[in-house]
Amino acid sequence: MIDRYIVKDGKKMRYGYTTGSCAAAASKAAVMMALTKEKMDIVKIDTPKGWQLHIEIKEYNIGEKLVSCSVQKDGGDDPDNTHGILVTSTVEIIDEAKIHIKGGKGVGVVTRPGLAIAPGNPAINPVPQRMIKKEVLEVLPPNKGAIITISVPEGEEVAKKTFNPKLGILGGISILGTSGIVVPMSEEAFKESLALEVKMAVQEGMKKLILVPGNYGRDFAVNHYGFDEKHIMKTSNFVGFMLEQCVANGIKDILMIGHIGKFVKLAGGIFHTHSKVADGRIEIIAANMALLGAPTKMIEELFECVTTEAAIEIIKENGYEKVFEVLCERAEKRCKSRVHDELEVGIIMFSMDQKILGIGNRAKKLLEEFKNE
Repeated sequence: MIDRYIVKDGKKMRYGYTTGSCAAAASKAAVMMALTKEKMDIVKIDTPKGWQLHIEIKEYNIGEKLVSCSVQKDGGDDPDNTHGILVTSTVEIIDEAKIHIKGGKGVGVVTRPGLAIAPGNPAINPVPQRMIKKEVLEVLPPNKGAIITISVPEGEEVAKKTFNPKLGILGGISILGTSGIVVPMSEEAFKESLALEVKMAVQEGMKKLILVPGNYGRDFAVNHYGFDEKHIMKTSNFVGFMLEQCVANGIKDILMIGHIGKFVKLAGGIFHTHSKVADGRIEIIAANMALLGAPTKMIEELFECVTTEAAIEIIKENGYEKVFEVLCERAEKRCKSRVHDELEVGIIMFSMDQKILGIGNRAKKLLEEFKNE
C-alpha cells in the first residue's frame, strides 16, 4: 500500500498504483521465482513517475516450467472499478534473449483502430509493456528471455463497468498507466477516455455527434428521438472540454440533449457543470425571466427554489414557458462562442419527467439532419 497522500477539497486522499504497475510487479516476481524456485512476499519496482514501490505478492504458483504470481490492484482513494482485483503474470523462461508479452483471460483485445495498440492485440498499453520489460530484464540472466502472459481473473466482468466495450476493447480490461501511479479523483484520466471516444468516432466516419451529460440524456435521445447510440457520447461535467475535442477532431455539428439542471449553466457561460465548480442555475433562469418582463415577486419566488425542477413549476404556473427556448438559444450561442465559431451546436433541454422544455433554433435544424441520416 502506498503511504503517500494528496489533499483535495479539504480531504486527505491516498495515492494508488495502476494495473500497469501490478503487471510489472507480478512479472518481475514470477521471473525471480522461476529462477530461484523460492517464494517471495514483496517485490520492488520503479515507476515512470519516479516513485519506487514495494508491492505484496498475494498469490503464487511455482511449477516446473511455468510460474504465476498475482498482485492486488490498489487504486488508493480513487473511485476505481479495478480496485482490489488481482493481476496475474504467468512466466516461462526461454533460451532466447527476448521478452514476449501476451494477454490472457480477462485482458481485453483491441478490435478497433485509433488506440495506442493495434487491432488484434491485447490491451496492454505501451508504458506498462515498457515497465514489464524493464523490471524483468533487471533480474533475467544474460542470454535468457521470457514469455509473459498477463491475465486478470475478474477482468471480463469488471470491463463492463468501464469504457472498454464502447472503445472496441472486448473480453476484459486494459492494462493501463502512464506514470504507474493512480492520482486520487483524477479528472485527467476520465477526460482522456472521453477524448479517445471522439477520436475513434471520427476515424469511423462520423461527422456529427450527439452529446449528453449522462445516462438521462442518453436514454432521452434513444427513447424519445430514436437516435442510434453509436452517435451518442457522454460529456459528464466536461462540456467545454468535449466541445474543444470535437473541434480538434474535425467535427462540425453537435446536437446536445440534457436536463435543464445541467444545460442552463451553459446559457450563463459555465462549461464545467459540476456544482462544486459553479452553480448559478437559478440566477441564470431569473435573469432571463426578468428580461422577459417577469414581475419582481415571481423572481423572488424563483430565488427560493433549491432545484431547477421547482423553478420549472413556477415558470409554468405563470405562463413564462418561452424562457426555456430563450435559454436553449443562449446556450447555443455561448457554446459556439466557446469554440470561436468553429462548431455548430444545437441545444435541447428536458425535465425530470422526460418532457421537452425547449429546443434551440440550431437544434431544430440538426434534428432534421440526424433524422434524415
